[in-house]
Amino acid sequence: MFYPQQSPAVAHKHPNIHDQSPWSRTHHPVLGPPASQNIGPPPASPAFPLYTNGSVNSMQHHPPHPHVLSHPPITHHQHQNSLSHYPSPPNGHIHTQHMGSGSPGSAASQIISPHWQQQLLKCEMIRSSRSPHHRARASAMASRTVAKSAIPITNPNLVKPTVNTDTSPKVSEVPATSSTLAPTSAPESSPSLAGSLVNHPSSTVAPIAEAPRLTAKPPQNTWNSLDMGGVNIKTLPPTSGLFTFTFLINLYLNHNAMSSIPPEIAKLRHLELLDLSGNSLSSVPPELGMLTQLKELYLFDNHLVTLPPELGSLHQLQTLGVEGNPLDVALKTIVQKDGTPALISFLRDSCPVPAPPPERLWKHVVPPTERDAMNNDPHTEMFSALCYNILCEKYATERLYGYTPSWALSWDYRKELILTEVMNYDADFLCLQEVDTTQYEEYFIKHLQGQDYEGVYYPKSRYKTMSDADRRQVDGCATFYKANKYQLVEKQLVEFSTVAMQRPDFKKTDDMFNRVLGKDHIAVVCCFENIETGTRIIVANAHIHWDPNFRDVKLVQVALLVDEIEKIAAYFCKLPPRPLNNSEDKSTSQSRSSPAYSDGTKIPLVICGDFNSVPDSGVCEFLSNGSAPPDHPDFMSHLYGRYTTEGLRHKFGLKSAYAAAGDPPLTNFTPSFRGVIDYIWYGTANLAANAVLGGVDKSYLDKAVGFPNAHFPSDHVCLVSEFRVKPPRESVPRPSPLFPSPNGAH
Repeated sequence: MFYPQQSPAVAHKHPNIHDQSPWSRTHHPVLGPPASQNIGPPPASPAFPLYTNGSVNSMQHHPPHPHVLSHPPITHHQHQNSLSHYPSPPNGHIHTQHMGSGSPGSAASQIISPHWQQQLLKCEMIRSSRSPHHRARASAMASRTVAKSAIPITNPNLVKPTVNTDTSPKVSEVPATSSTLAPTSAPESSPSLAGSLVNHPSSTVAPIAEAPRLTAKPPQNTWNSLDMGGVNIKTLPPTSGLFTFTFLINLYLNHNAMSSIPPEIAKLRHLELLDLSGNSLSSVPPELGMLTQLKELYLFDNHLVTLPPELGSLHQLQTLGVEGNPLDVALKTIVQKDGTPALISFLRDSCPVPAPPPERLWKHVVPPTERDAMNNDPHTEMFSALCYNILCEKYATERLYGYTPSWALSWDYRKELILTEVMNYDADFLCLQEVDTTQYEEYFIKHLQGQDYEGVYYPKSRYKTMSDADRRQVDGCATFYKANKYQLVEKQLVEFSTVAMQRPDFKKTDDMFNRVLGKDHIAVVCCFENIETGTRIIVANAHIHWDPNFRDVKLVQVALLVDEIEKIAAYFCKLPPRPLNNSEDKSTSQSRSSPAYSDGTKIPLVICGDFNSVPDSGVCEFLSNGSAPPDHPDFMSHLYGRYTTEGLRHKFGLKSAYAAAGDPPLTNFTPSFRGVIDYIWYGTANLAANAVLGGVDKSYLDKAVGFPNAHFPSDHVCLVSEFRVKPPRESVPRPSPLFPSPNGAH
């Protein structure tokens, strides 16, 4: 079998191979003539992951080459392996800019930056892989194991080390010689591998150590690379089974005869390397921008004049191969001077704003007839609650949200969208997370006061150790309420680390010190009373730790929150009711009774927040079921006093408002994670869910890379739910108030 440019021995067997070449092979002006370089055979493939498997890759299409080289390379054929600059011939088209003044590598071009040198090197490597299934064959040859001899050959001078249980490293008394056989197994890690792991771009695209970013992993499969290069493929139908291989990480479609790529390629969301070089592409689909995991995208030797701006969402792209295309001079100059990241940033920020999504619709839990009856009943009491992690300005950086245009990531743009969205829903209670002190004092409270809102705000605990300037950037939880309808009776900050430290059963727990106390997450609990009806409501606003490796901490924080709410509710139920609104008719005041609460669990309760926990987590199990066993897997075998000896319990009968309305929509949307981590919980004994705000349109989500974007100012989605109050069974006449007015909002 003939392997062009694979082995010097091939040229020896085919002495006239170069005379038959239909294209010129001028020496690369940067790399120089072959005589000035000590270059052996070119790398078989830029797809480096193929060579680290240690076994034959499943993408192999051909058996290993049977010939074994028995002579050194022929020196007068060495120039065939140099990285010469030549156009790609398989399609029958030759791009003139390879050999003319248009090529950056030519004498007429003066832009030879390190970025462009690297691009040219990769371009030549791709051109050397034009033979059918080149990478598959190279991968198979590289992974072949050497057969062991029947009689093992050992070094007679090698002294076997004595077995020692000491784990400290030992040095052999007799140094190994050149005859010592190398170990057959590769070490667990190598410098090159370690370096690649360090330099490997993270697929986590959200606030590090501040928000949950569960990195999406490709589906498990025995193989993840597919080589379809150099086999004269002319078209890929949209119904091709190729697009069902969503587990693929490397896909090679190079050196074929394709004139277009179907948009269905966007289904291969886990691709990290895509090679479309050496085809007849005059355009690429904008859906390529959905492949946000891409590190390498090779478009060498095509007919591309421009690139879709949607490629700007490829924030992890390290190399965008464009050499060998009649590309627009402005775009090519950006790559030449500043490299691929600069071009991606330009495309991202110049991308036109897509069409906005349809308006989110309300999803009603009760039938229309019952809802109409409730609206017509003057005794039916209803209220609404909103939950929203707004993405703090400090965390919204290009490094973490590289797929978002810089103008859409700026706080000046996002704050307007956030405020408009919050005010349009006109909820009675607003529970916002990731609000820093400056945002609260200088923006939100000033604008929301115009809609009769007053607020309660506490920053995270770390602000206590910071300077005045730095502490204003610390985020926290802000709760706003309609002051014309509700009166604040009590407010309390719950610092999970402080509460845990005060628990006697936690004092001797090392896990509490090592895992819980280092987290400064908080919750804010507010007690309200309806000015007209006297109905009491407890609203909790929480932000739970993000890291999935600390599931135990999440469970402990939520358990501590529920314990504190029980104490606050028990105190709140003992307070006498407040007087009715002075403007209310006295006859109505005297004839109407005020609700009484025999214990704290009888008070309507709503718990909103970013819980950073998926629906099947221990956190949600505990909140919805009212209990969790002491050996729950989410405790991860750590010890937390009574929590891990007696288990967790509460009596509030909580339920997720969105679960009551059916399957909850996603609440967090990034390229690496899309799912439910935000919730509005309510006590079913005293409240019933009437309706919830529906999710974002699915067709819009299918075309979006992630949030934030031009239409959604946060990576979280706003949740809103409407509740009706179930009247308590017992009621007593309203006595005179016995306690002073509540303290003002912070």
